[in-house]
Amino acid sequence: MHVSSPPDADASDEQLMRRALELARRGEGRVEPNPMVGAVIASASGGHVIAEGWHSAFGGPHAEVAALSVAGAAARGGTLAVTLEPCCHHGKTPPCTAAIIAAGIARVIIATSDPFPAVNGGGIDALRRAGIEVRTGVCEQAAQRLIAPFRTLVEQRRPWLIAKWAMSLDGHVATASGESRWISSESSRAIVHELRGRMDGILCGIGTVLADDPLLTARPAGPRQPLRIVLDSAARLPIESRLIHTAREVPVLVATGPAAPTDRLRALASAGCDVWQAAAADPRDRLHELLAELGSRRLTNVLVEGGPTVLGSLADAHAIDEVWAFIAPTIIGGAASPSPIAGTGIATLASAAAIEIEHTDHAGGDLFLRGVVRRG
Repeated sequence: MHVSSPPDADASDEQLMRRALELARRGEGRVEPNPMVGAVIASASGGHVIAEGWHSAFGGPHAEVAALSVAGAAARGGTLAVTLEPCCHHGKTPPCTAAIIAAGIARVIIATSDPFPAVNGGGIDALRRAGIEVRTGVCEQAAQRLIAPFRTLVEQRRPWLIAKWAMSLDGHVATASGESRWISSESSRAIVHELRGRMDGILCGIGTVLADDPLLTARPAGPRQPLRIVLDSAARLPIESRLIHTAREVPVLVATGPAAPTDRLRALASAGCDVWQAAAADPRDRLHELLAELGSRRLTNVLVEGGPTVLGSLADAHAIDEVWAFIAPTIIGGAASPSPIAGTGIATLASAAAIEIEHTDHAGGDLFLRGVVRRG
């Protein structure tokens, strides 16, 4: 790609950063629990793009190093635009700041700082101490959104939770008798399978498993096959279920309560499940325990495909971070027909969670909405 340098320096920086943000997305589903990062190098003369790079796999070269390896000696005196503050510590790879300094880069544009404690401003300081001009905050809002799951894992020590549901135009996820297959279109379900293939985990409740006997796998497979997580306080997951039959091929984590029968725990473990038992008696406390456990396992993105009870518990706990909703052009009706989210709910509209819609589309006749939950 060839980019001419416009006369406005700020516009040029933003142009480079927008491209770096595009490149970063190529690592989605492949780099976690690391953040997605993209980098672009512009030449010292003319400001033309001479190299691009992105973090393409966990444990592999970081975006800056990938771009520098393409640029070679031409990087000297040039400008590096990178979506996240370069690391300054030894992890799975050497520090990127050392590579940038050694390459002779004269100027670095950074979208946002790295929340990881071993970096968090240290990379910027290291570059400035080396005499490199550093500009921060270019396209910062977009970069912050890009690393939101990583930031949640680092700061809250839990995964980013994406709530997904399909509902009728009048807001029901099933009929009064419990029938829900299929409210959404085949095109909508294909979008969900693509999303599954980028997740670290898929979470649902035992009620959904007993009603639908789902596989909870990505079909076709994506960059990763997610851990299947079942909220099952009494360890009722049937041995004959499809989850159990495939547990040795695609992992299943059964999250149980402290009163779950010992014989059931043993049966599930013998069938190949990873059985995790919470200590708390209160279901709300158990939910927080589980999220902390998933965070300790370094799960970054978890898709919640539970029913109204599970989604309601997460909504009450203010733990839903993103929403994918598919609205079918049908009317179900009925006071007993369930809506997507149960739980306690809110008392006043002023306390309602605000959803910032990021994307709208049509999928086989359905309306598809995607957005993030804004708090505070």
